[in-house]
Amino acid sequence: MTGSVAQHKPKFEGKGQHNLASLTYRAVSDMIRHRRLRGGSVIVEAKLAEALGISRTPLREALQRLEGEGLVLKGNGRNYVVRRVDIGEYLQSLKLRLLIEPEAAVLAVPSIPKTKLIAVRREVQELFEASSYHTDEHWFSDDNLHNMIIDYCGNQVMAKVLRELRATTRLFEIDQLKDRLTPDSAEHLEIIEAIEKKDLEATRISVANHVQSLIDFARRNLVLGTG
Repeated sequence: MTGSVAQHKPKFEGKGQHNLASLTYRAVSDMIRHRRLRGGSVIVEAKLAEALGISRTPLREALQRLEGEGLVLKGNGRNYVVRRVDIGEYLQSLKLRLLIEPEAAVLAVPSIPKTKLIAVRREVQELFEASSYHTDEHWFSDDNLHNMIIDYCGNQVMAKVLRELRATTRLFEIDQLKDRLTPDSAEHLEIIEAIEKKDLEATRISVANHVQSLIDFARRNLVLGTG
């Protein structure tokens, strides 16, 4: 773990304690997203802090935040473990998203600022038209679209559940669904177009179709762990 982390050591010098914890959080999140810390990996705080060139205090704060988001768990003893999501939990989480997220999108339509929608559309359009595909930019755009729905749905309980479900499905998709990058952009554009038109039924259908597409793709291409 230490060798791969050291190659991507962020520059933390001269940062205040709060900023240091935030930077550490982003650094560890990136390690998970780039699979330098894979599902099931044990995070030894002393080694990771040394590799990042920081003390254990900001690292511990970052890990606590990641635990709250469902990305890491407390393992045996005091160490954290990167959460591993199997195909069964992934599909169950998607099925729950299928029930909730289309309704959240409908609730969000009246409240989404036009400037926000334009920015998200631009990101998705650029990805869709790019000559080469960039995984990091896809995940960034994916987060912005789905978090836009969550942020403006106006229902805090629904938003909390969706954030937790998104954390679960993301952990699985990082490792398993690289071939979904192009289909995701096309489906995201359909969602954006429906929201732009303030067509509530089209919004509901486009979000449902997107989540169902993920379910169908997983069933066709991945070995099922559960029924």
